[in-house]
Amino acid sequence: MKQIPRRIAAGAAIATVGALAFTSCAASDDAGESKGESTPITVWVDIERKPALEDVAAGFTEDTGIDVKLVTKDFATVDQDFISQVPTGKGPDIIVSPHDKLGAYVAAGVVAPLELGDVADGFAESAVQAMTYEGAVYGVPYSIENVALVRNTALAPEPSGTFDELIAAGKAAGTEYPFLLGLSPEQGDPYHLYPLQTSFGSQVFAQNDDGSYDPSKLVIGDEAGIAFATALKQWGADGVLNANIDGDKAREFFIDGKSPYYLTGPWNIPAIAEAGIDYAIDPVPSAGGQEAKPFIGVNGFFLSSKSGNALAATNFIVNYLSTEDAQLSLYEVGGRPPALTAAYETAAAEDPDVEAFGAIGQTGAPMPAIPEMGAVWSDWGNAELQLIKGEGDPAEVWTTAAKNIEAKIAG
Repeated sequence: MKQIPRRIAAGAAIATVGALAFTSCAASDDAGESKGESTPITVWVDIERKPALEDVAAGFTEDTGIDVKLVTKDFATVDQDFISQVPTGKGPDIIVSPHDKLGAYVAAGVVAPLELGDVADGFAESAVQAMTYEGAVYGVPYSIENVALVRNTALAPEPSGTFDELIAAGKAAGTEYPFLLGLSPEQGDPYHLYPLQTSFGSQVFAQNDDGSYDPSKLVIGDEAGIAFATALKQWGADGVLNANIDGDKAREFFIDGKSPYYLTGPWNIPAIAEAGIDYAIDPVPSAGGQEAKPFIGVNGFFLSSKSGNALAATNFIVNYLSTEDAQLSLYEVGGRPPALTAAYETAAAEDPDVEAFGAIGQTGAPMPAIPEMGAVWSDWGNAELQLIKGEGDPAEVWTTAAKNIEAKIAG
């Protein structure tokens, strides 16, 4: 792993923090509790990532004299703890979090924006976009994850140009299933199906020019969405999608050689590799004629709006957690492709799986971080499942789901 000379990092920190002073002091003034430059900063982190941050924190303390307390939290509930405790002054200065919580954090007033300056140029554009809400950047990203198509190269030696070609190749392989994708028996799986949906030009909310999502423009029920719904019903009827195959079964069947194709994420690659399967990782081919864009999830570090030492916390986030060294440390404990381009290139050079998933993620669509997303999953997934089971007219089922979502958003 490359080591970044601490003196260089410290120098960069001073320069950037100078530019950030206004934003950071504003956060402290809002809190009304800035206690001076020596006040320790606290980071809420999960137990998996804590070891990766210990050296970074020690280096920060050595450079600045400010202690960093790494506090492990249960990440099943940490977002709600953060929202409830920050206003009381009991929250951390920094939280590690997936980006799709950002809208809720902003709505609750518990995060402060950051000025990344030139640091932003080192990250994948989609990662910075995911950290952006209503035109302001709120976090430093550290990893990107997305789904892709895993291909058993013994059963399907060549990648397919379209989804139709993939299904034809899957049937020609003579396996039990032409294609595998795990579905929840209760709620389908809009996340895994999203690249197929976007290949029809369908998305959930319209996007602004800067790539952010407009919660006032729900577009899931448009003609492109209905075209995807029609395809879903046909795929269900043809046995391409099977409502009885959940995530565990899909992985098991692929490992058992029952299909040449499996749409999944990097989290299932270790089991596939351990099983001795020769595989390749491909982009999901288009089913509807447009580029198939998976959702990308971005993890990052966010500054509390009530930080007791916002200047130091900002310095730590922007100048220490954005380094190649820190990003590679986080990659090594989690296996997720780094968001920093230099760190990703280093990781990709050593691991072709990281390279493949990362390259596909570069063209992905950040999962909307707006609070309105909480209203879409249930009706969206239920409509998918209903159609895959062969129930209802596609246009009617899809339009009803869109109207239900619209009503939920309206309250």
